[in-house]
Amino acid sequence: MKYLIVAAHPDDEVLGAGASIRKWTQAGHKVDVCIMCTEARARAFRPGDSELNDDLNAATASLGVGRTFEGTFPNIEMNTVPHIRLVQFIETAIRESEADVVITHHPADTNNDHLQTSLACQEAVRLFQRRPEVKPLREFWYMEVPSCTEWALNTGLNRFQPNLFVEVGKEGVEAKIAALAMYRGVMRPYPHPRSPEAIEGFAAYRGCQSGCDYAEAFEVVLRRM
Repeated sequence: MKYLIVAAHPDDEVLGAGASIRKWTQAGHKVDVCIMCTEARARAFRPGDSELNDDLNAATASLGVGRTFEGTFPNIEMNTVPHIRLVQFIETAIRESEADVVITHHPADTNNDHLQTSLACQEAVRLFQRRPEVKPLREFWYMEVPSCTEWALNTGLNRFQPNLFVEVGKEGVEAKIAALAMYRGVMRPYPHPRSPEAIEGFAAYRGCQSGCDYAEAFEVVLRRM
């Protein structure tokens, strides 16, 4: 199976699916990552662009990620970019990764870049219908990003409703926390959602929902058998 994680910012891929990525790559599956905004601008208390790129490479390598597609769209200003440019960038990643499963942000996330990424991804995953030479997509999922998805302040939108749980075990959670810690300036003290305690607790909660010790949750919105 080939997975493609489409994330707005470096660290979102780890927050949303880090433990699952590790599980899949250790099982021999291919996981690529597409990051829309790789510039550090607007990131308070964060390193510069070169340091952020180093952190991205270190974090993804620790989880076994194969290729990383790095966009240069403006951080916290993706709504200023023509929609078609976002779509085309993701389409390139889908085509070159030959993804079976594409995973991205839920459109109700309280972050405009997450919304723009989700909307563009919803369009891009249909590429195979327009281009017969493109490998047909099998599944399309939404992931949840702690400190963002749970807010869901826009009550006019459907909230994240998980219907798939990936059992990741304690070692998977520890690997996720270790990968996230490679992003300088991202971790926060408890009770912030990006604290080690909160990340482990949240994985335990999703595990309890699905009958295991620890899990990451996703919402499957398209599945072709």
